[in-house]
Amino acid sequence: MNRILVTGGVGYIGSHTVVELMEQGYEVVIVDNLSNSNISVLDGIEAIVSRRPDFVNADCCDYVAMDNVFRSFPDICGVIHFAASKAVGESVEQPLRYYRNNTLSLITLLQLMQEHDVRHLVFSSSCTVYGQPDAEHLPVDESAPRKKALSPYGNTKQINEDIIMDQAHACASLQATILRYFNPIGAHPSALIGELPNGVPNNLLPFVTQTAAGLRKELRVFGDDYNTPDGSCIRDYIYVVDLAKAHVKAIERMLSGKAEEQVEIFNLGTGRGLSVLEIVRTFEEVTGQSLPYTIVGRREGDIEQVWADPHKANTVLEWRADTPIRDVLLSAWRWEKHLRNIKE
Repeated sequence: MNRILVTGGVGYIGSHTVVELMEQGYEVVIVDNLSNSNISVLDGIEAIVSRRPDFVNADCCDYVAMDNVFRSFPDICGVIHFAASKAVGESVEQPLRYYRNNTLSLITLLQLMQEHDVRHLVFSSSCTVYGQPDAEHLPVDESAPRKKALSPYGNTKQINEDIIMDQAHACASLQATILRYFNPIGAHPSALIGELPNGVPNNLLPFVTQTAAGLRKELRVFGDDYNTPDGSCIRDYIYVVDLAKAHVKAIERMLSGKAEEQVEIFNLGTGRGLSVLEIVRTFEEVTGQSLPYTIVGRREGDIEQVWADPHKANTVLEWRADTPIRDVLLSAWRWEKHLRNIKE
């Protein structure tokens, strides 16, 4: 029986990945301190897969608590590490919190993985490690240079990638897969789990759906004077369920001995860039909801435009993000309506 430890598994991407793992027959133990998630997500997972994952309420920076997890579940064969503070703007305001949480949690995990002979790690990284790519590196493939991070959040991803590389060099038994995400959006087709931020959302889609549901007066678009066709930032928006499936592919690749390098890196995206205003207009079209918005100043730490070249993930990982954007946006709206008991 293969058991996977999923840190941050009650969070947005974590919960969808737990569902995909369990549907593929894996046993899962989640560690989450619920700092940016809600315990009710476990009910949604159980409703989808008809069984409940093991859950431990703990902070991944807490060595003793995490040691107890590994001792309590000696059959853990791999770790998927999501647990991290993740808001770009907030990281600019609270850099020390981000450096402490995001780096210490990984260091603690790697130390305990070595002590308990757990050899396979999937690390949740980000396209922010590329900074604002030069034109010749758009779309971005894995050979694009990492640039100076534009935010402490992005810097923690770069630092953590370096920590993994250094530990792999020192510990020959460690295999790691670094997944550099572009911008996850949407919700499970069941509408039983989705993005559930505490307080004011930092990501675009929850703000869009909350505005459409009447919880927010209007959407704020950060800047319309970027060097893009409509002046708003461009991102590669990837369906969270497609993204979750990539983690299962990554774990299976390592467990089956197919990984060709000790540390493999994959960009996870669709290969298509969409602007913030394109997302707004498409959401209005597919849902029939009017979405009031106002243009405000640029947000510190934001990158102008970035989208992926996913060829390596498509061919080597045998994974593809191909859910149409209209379906993805509809899934996010169905989730919001489920949360707010909004009838058709």
